[in-house]
Amino acid sequence: MTAGNLPLAGRRALVTGGASGIGAAVVQELARQGAEVTVADVNADAAEALAADVGGKAWAVDLSDSAALAELTLQTDILVNNAGIQRVSPLEEFDPADFHRILGLMLEAPFLLIRAALPHMYAQGHGRVINISSVHGLRASPYKGAYVAAKHGLEGLSKVTALEGGERGVTSNCVNPGYVRTPLVEAQIADQAKVHGISEDEVLSQVMLTESAIKRLVEPAEVASLVGWLASENAAMVTGASYTMDGGWSAR
Repeated sequence: MTAGNLPLAGRRALVTGGASGIGAAVVQELARQGAEVTVADVNADAAEALAADVGGKAWAVDLSDSAALAELTLQTDILVNNAGIQRVSPLEEFDPADFHRILGLMLEAPFLLIRAALPHMYAQGHGRVINISSVHGLRASPYKGAYVAAKHGLEGLSKVTALEGGERGVTSNCVNPGYVRTPLVEAQIADQAKVHGISEDEVLSQVMLTESAIKRLVEPAEVASLVGWLASENAAMVTGASYTMDGGWSAR
């Protein structure tokens, strides 16, 4: 295909947490399909480097700054809310500041970005909101109270966006992966292996993937491929949905 014939040619995309992990894979996939992609990340150098690689733009942004986000106007056709962090702690010991920070980054920031993007999407009668949720948007695990609460909230926000945007050409969906092969997860595997005195393969099968029918990590490119489809015209009738990619975890 020539550049003008690519599926997303002429579309502008914004990916938060776009400089690494799932976000970087999504940036690469959307760019491969012809979109002009803005890499939004708190790591300015990494965002600049990836943006240069894909012929896109970089946006160094602190998504915890809700006051600044409330003033935004976004001229984007595809919004991918991906940025996130994790804290693991029993509820009675969970630091309230950490709880507040996680909900701010993973629920309030997506709301503010959707709010900033919808006027442009409505004006052109077309838009895609794609929220990188998690199996934890549909299920719960102990010690992840803030993360589970944020992802469950994101699921609801995505559905409201779908209902409000449907007649105006805007779709909104969630992608719900299980454990994805990212540097953060791989570091967790190594730590768990040391703590339990078992191999890293055993950590996957016996600790992290006990609920999954398929005992392997999800690859970032697999998540990105689903995002790419949701961004395309082939998914024009898909909205308000949550697409699991969790190896069968949520089938239980």
